[in-house]
Amino acid sequence: ESLYGFAQCVAVLSPDDCRLCLQRIAASLPVTKGGQAYSLTCYTRFEVVPFYMPPNTARIVVAPAPAPAPSSPSRASNRRKLGIIVGVSAVAIIVLVATCSIIALKIHRSGRSPFPSLTGKDYNDRRDNIKKILGNYGSLAPRRYKFSHLKKVTKSFGEKLGQGSYGMVYKGTLANGRHVAVKFLHDTTGNGEEFVNEVISIRRTSHVNVVTLLGFCLEGSKRALIYDYMPNGSLDKFIYTENSKQALGWEILYEIATGIARGLEYLHRGCNTRIIHFDIKPQNILLDQDFVPKIADFGLAKLCNPKESYLLSMDGMRGTVGFIAPEVFSRRFGVVSTKSDVYSFGMVLLEMVGGRKNLRASVERESEVYFPDWAHSHLAQFGSLQPFDLGFDGPEEIAKKMATIGLWCIQISPASRPTMSKVLEMFEKSADELEIPPKQFIYSPIQDDSDELQKESRVSMDTSRTS
Repeated sequence: ESLYGFAQCVAVLSPDDCRLCLQRIAASLPVTKGGQAYSLTCYTRFEVVPFYMPPNTARIVVAPAPAPAPSSPSRASNRRKLGIIVGVSAVAIIVLVATCSIIALKIHRSGRSPFPSLTGKDYNDRRDNIKKILGNYGSLAPRRYKFSHLKKVTKSFGEKLGQGSYGMVYKGTLANGRHVAVKFLHDTTGNGEEFVNEVISIRRTSHVNVVTLLGFCLEGSKRALIYDYMPNGSLDKFIYTENSKQALGWEILYEIATGIARGLEYLHRGCNTRIIHFDIKPQNILLDQDFVPKIADFGLAKLCNPKESYLLSMDGMRGTVGFIAPEVFSRRFGVVSTKSDVYSFGMVLLEMVGGRKNLRASVERESEVYFPDWAHSHLAQFGSLQPFDLGFDGPEEIAKKMATIGLWCIQISPASRPTMSKVLEMFEKSADELEIPPKQFIYSPIQDDSDELQKESRVSMDTSRTS
């Protein structure tokens, strides 16, 4: 029986790291006639049917394993040696675990923390450094709240709005009756870079399509951010549900798309300092009572010189898997710049059109697994998105225009992508006036529709941590 397999690692890994990562996820593959496994940097899948066979792909035929030969005295001896090795290894592991337990117990009894980077003097120094950074902004710094006040505002954390790798979000009400969303960050949120990024980045902004930061809390190990409350939540809960087009309607979807574009254009060109967001995705687009979109979560943002749209240096990668631009993974694709946000916006736009994740394994037709590929094929061949029923019950003009702009935004080369100013110009044109882009984008099987992967998919590697 034939077996078809596929494996992919991101380009920034060394061969040894790639091999180690692949071995780990291969060990988690189910023992069935098909399955797939993921990590932040690797993806592998196997099936007994051909599921992905692009041009120039090698087909490897694996010969059946030879039948085991009769046991011999030498093999019996080898088995005895193996048993001795396993036994000795087991004893060594038990001793090691016992030793570590004794050390941990002594540390606990002595009152010293085994994690000096998270508590004690190092933590206090880091916290004081954050206070100093915020203090340097004087009147520009947002209002500071005490933790006890936020506990009262949220009625002892009575109504949870959401949660993620960053922490928890609760609904609150200020003394003047204003509803707010309070995001409590985990106590161990690294060295505070994301906290400072969010406070300082948003404080520099003032735009109808960017969320408003009302205040923050920095008390001991507790960190929190206070925003305006968005009654309609985030965009993902509307576009990933069945009948998403009926829930909002194409006109509202279109207004949301143009609103996100205006917000990004402002961050890239309208601020005193250009801001690259690095984490544009449906979960970070909040909707107010009138479905006006607000770009949120600036924890991974980077500031640029006002006269430049690119970063002079950035180690590692940052963003959410499935929305990260190729050049953020590997600099051989180009320079990291505001065009990296353009790529993420394009992926969001295509998910809005498809009403689904761009990569989804559970589909009836193999051609529909990767939605950008499907959309490009039908626009190029038929000039329409109608051949299959994907919920396009609204104006074909809107769906076609949004898909075309999205495909331009996810071009593999940053130079081939439009700026956000150009994107806004494209929204002003009719669908027939927009040229279909060349098929120069990356098939990205790392993205998946599982909740578990989404919870673990945000990365910030230039500070050597995963969040």
